[in-house]
Amino acid sequence: MLNQALAIIHDEHRSLGAVLHGLRFLVREMQEKGAQPEFKLLWAMLYYMDAFSERLHNPKEEAYLFAKLKARTRAADETIAMLEHQHGDSIDHVRRLEQALGHLEAGIPGSLDAFAKAAETQIEEAWQHMNLEERVVIPLAKKYLTTEDWVEIAEAFGENGDPRFDEKLDHEFRDLFSRIVNLAPPPIGVGPPQV
Repeated sequence: MLNQALAIIHDEHRSLGAVLHGLRFLVREMQEKGAQPEFKLLWAMLYYMDAFSERLHNPKEEAYLFAKLKARTRAADETIAMLEHQHGDSIDHVRRLEQALGHLEAGIPGSLDAFAKAAETQIEEAWQHMNLEERVVIPLAKKYLTTEDWVEIAEAFGENGDPRFDEKLDHEFRDLFSRIVNLAPPPIGVGPPQV
């Protein structure tokens, strides 16, 4: 169950990382090459980051992975407190990013620079957050959690493991991620190339 739980967590991090990479690529294309914003794609990316992190991934980390680790050792307390605080902060960062994208779509002067700055802040903080989980929390979890803990974590992160999360919601995020990949131009997706 350890491998199953970790595979799901790593896969969710990779999916979010792909969206972050795509967002950075699109912002740089707009800034450096004058590419026109693909608002449908950008809004889908922001929705994925917001709803996936808030409604699916972060709550499961806190309720299962972090809670189990706190119950087994104090070694991760400081890191977990920081990560939980970052989960709360990321909500505000995404809201600012959404507002900046709305301003860009409305054609407000200076909005591209504001959107680029908000995007870079969100991207950097999300990467640092996931790296901290991967480098500190997961190794400590491997060390201290029991087989029973990993069974519960795997079930929670699995498709039907947590009754608080609707199976349809999980499929919604898979469908949305597929849509992002299909809308995004190469090299980040399989959509039509930007002109």
